[in-house]
Amino acid sequence: MKKLLTITLLSVSVFIASTSAVSAQSAAQSYIEKFKDNAIRIMHETGVPASIILGVAMHESASGKSAIAQNLNNQFGVKGGGSVVYYKHNKKVRSSYKRYDNVMDSFKDFARIMTERKQFSHLADKLTQYDYKGWAKGIQRSGYASSKKWSAQVLGIISKYDLNELDDDAVSEETADPQKAELAENNR
Repeated sequence: MKKLLTITLLSVSVFIASTSAVSAQSAAQSYIEKFKDNAIRIMHETGVPASIILGVAMHESASGKSAIAQNLNNQFGVKGGGSVVYYKHNKKVRSSYKRYDNVMDSFKDFARIMTERKQFSHLADKLTQYDYKGWAKGIQRSGYASSKKWSAQVLGIISKYDLNELDDDAVSEETADPQKAELAENNR
């Protein structure tokens, strides 16, 4: 009887673990499908690799599942703009993270930070859109995150989902036409 109970509990545990892993994989794939065209368009506009834009966003926002991603449209953990208030589980939360009108504004602001802020702009001057490894390491060295594992974690996401393949993508019809892209973004 104890063996049967142990086997049953072990089986249930394995099932739950595999279900949550599949769910996380599914959330990541959905996030990539939803935002890859935006990342590619921003890459063509700014030179910041699409793989970096998506990889960092997925890492910092848990593929759009974090509280600041869901409540503030902040996909990158960008701080600024004073104190912001949002509600989580009917509780008032004060945050120093920046609020964006939509996810695309968050993506654009990340690219702007990478290309215009003195702290990071040297990366755009010396790296191409194809050097995602250089970008990840350079962003970490420039102080974007305090974790020593940050670039390895971002590179792990890029590798796991083959995001570097997006860096080779030519401009699609949707991303080439800003009006179509804006319409597509507004319809999401």
